Order: sequence, then structure tokens, then C-alpha cells
Amino acid sequence: MDTTKTSAPLTPETADSAEPQTPAHADQADGSTPAGTKADTTKAEADVSTADTEAPADLNGEADDLDGPDDLDGFDEPQDRIVGGVGAAASAIVAAGLGLLALSGTWVSRVIAERQTLIGQIESVNATTTEAKIDALYGDAWHLTALVNGVVSTLALLLAVFVLARPAFGAPGRVLPVWIRSVAWAAVALGALGVLLFGFMYFDLLLPLPKAAG
Repeated sequence: MDTTKTSAPLTPETADSAEPQTPAHADQADGSTPAGTKADTTKAEADVSTADTEAPADLNGEADDLDGPDDLDGFDEPQDRIVGGVGAAASAIVAAGLGLLALSGTWVSRVIAERQTLIGQIESVNATTTEAKIDALYGDAWHLTALVNGVVSTLALLLAVFVLARPAFGAPGRVLPVWIRSVAWAAVALGALGVLLFGFMYFDLLLPLPKAAG
């Protein structure tokens, strides 16, 4: 009796399942990743790592650009703000004009001097000495002229000093333009010169009254 078993004929379904597996299918069956899939995964990981590495560099580059001196120039405020007000400019010009006008003689001082000369002529009739007549005719008129021009010079000096000192009492960092300060300093010089000159004339320290001989 033949005990060997003959193999059953292969059906089409069994034949299909018995087909040799490709390397990719074999890898999948073993639980491993195909070579093509490994290559794609490695490339994707490399791209991600490259993007992560380059992002901080870009951010650092932008930070360096912002920290540069050229980019921060627009945000830096100047330490001194030049402010040229119309009032300061007008005051400086007026002060310089008053100082120059006082040195050359004002119309008001001439009118007052002429009036005092007329009064002196009336009073000189009763004068008993020559010095009294000279003082009545000219001395009082000259003194009033020096007094009026000295007052004008003092006003010019005070106005110029106010213009120069005004920014110190305003907002911090405010300065006047150069031309306003130049005019104001010129007015200070003219005013101070007028105050000294007319002060000496008023007290007869400069150009005193002449005295009659004998």
C-alpha cells in the first residue's frame, strides 16, 4: 500500500499567493522600511533640520540689521532741538536797533533837550554868574539827553539778556538759532556800551561842562 501522499494540484488562488515576493514586499513583510521610503524619509529629515538651522540665522541677520547704526539713525532724537521763535527773533532785532539808536541819539532825547534849553534861557535871565548861565542853558539839556539815551540803552541791554536767557527757563534741550544769538549778543554789546557812555556823561565824568575863565 502506497503511503506517500500526492500533493494537491495548485489552484489559481494558491498560485497567486505563491508568487515570489519582490524585495519591497519582502521588506514590508519583515516589518522593515523599503529602501525608497528610507531615502525619502532621510531627505525630509534633512530638509527639516536645514530649515531649523537657517531660521535662527535669518532672525539673527535681521536683528543685526536692526542693531546697525544706519537703521537706528531715524529713531535717535537730537540732543539739542533748535527752536527759533518769532518772538525771540523780533526781540533780538529790536534790542539791537534800540542799542544802535541810543548811541546815535533818539528823537525823544533831542526834543527833551531842546525843551530844557528853552527853559534854561528863561532861567538864565536871573543867573548871577557865568557858570550858572552855562549850566542853565546847556548843562541841564545835556544831562537830560544822556539820561534818556541811557534809559534806552538799558532797555536794549535787558531785552537782549532776556532773549539769551529765555531758552534756559523753557523746555530742556531748546536752543536758539545762531543768527538770533548773534544779534542778541550784538545788542548786549551796544546796550552795555551805551549804559557806560551815557552814565559817564550824566555824572560829568566824560565831557564835563566847560567853565568860564576867571
